[in-house]
Amino acid sequence: MNSTLYKVGVPLAAAILFLLFWEWLVWVNGWPNYKMASPSDLVPAFWKYRLLFIENGWQTLWRTVVGLLLAVIAGTALGMVMGFSKLMRDALYPLLVGFNAIPKATVVPILALMFVGEHNLNTILIAFMISFFPIAVSVSIGLSTLEPEYRDILRSLGASRVTIFWKIALPKTLPEFFGALKVAVTLAFIGTNLMEIVSPHGRGLGSLFDSGKISADYPLMFAVLLALAFLGIVLYYIVVLLEKIFAGWAERAPG
Repeated sequence: MNSTLYKVGVPLAAAILFLLFWEWLVWVNGWPNYKMASPSDLVPAFWKYRLLFIENGWQTLWRTVVGLLLAVIAGTALGMVMGFSKLMRDALYPLLVGFNAIPKATVVPILALMFVGEHNLNTILIAFMISFFPIAVSVSIGLSTLEPEYRDILRSLGASRVTIFWKIALPKTLPEFFGALKVAVTLAFIGTNLMEIVSPHGRGLGSLFDSGKISADYPLMFAVLLALAFLGIVLYYIVVLLEKIFAGWAERAPG
């Protein structure tokens, strides 16, 4: 019970303190809400546009989740290839680094022109592309650092490569995988929102943010940012829950 209270209470207290500091910062500087909205300005904005937040929040969420799932599948597969083959690791790693170094804001217009009118596909693709890298690299590193003694012992006992992967390599890689997945969750939301803002199509929280920017509605713009942060936190803790289920043995007690 104390552990549950700790894990829930500490992040909640930190969020409340952050909001209080934000409110105080706006008040002490005397900023109007057309310059810097305060948390107290966001409540009316959420209520006024509540139906739009529900509709557009769902649009952003499902595209982000689909892009993230594709990144998990493709990133894990490529990471396995790189992890088990030094040749493939040396060949593909520079390409992955170079691709990841390209600002994704420059890729958005290219995707929008390549798939004109395919709004869902464009958004899912950019979410996939921006969250793919950390997953592939983490799986590759986890598998490539597998102690060779384990492989030799299991091979001498007649274990196949598939058995070695499921019994040794996969469990060893899980902590690195979930660590990368926590990062990929936030990156996927960045990609989704980027496409919705740069190539607006009237769907998603990014489009709602763009509407607030055009009408100079700062409370709406900051409310969208807070909604994105909330969705990111929800997905993050879903990943944490999955980590406890599948890799709970690697968890350390809080200090």
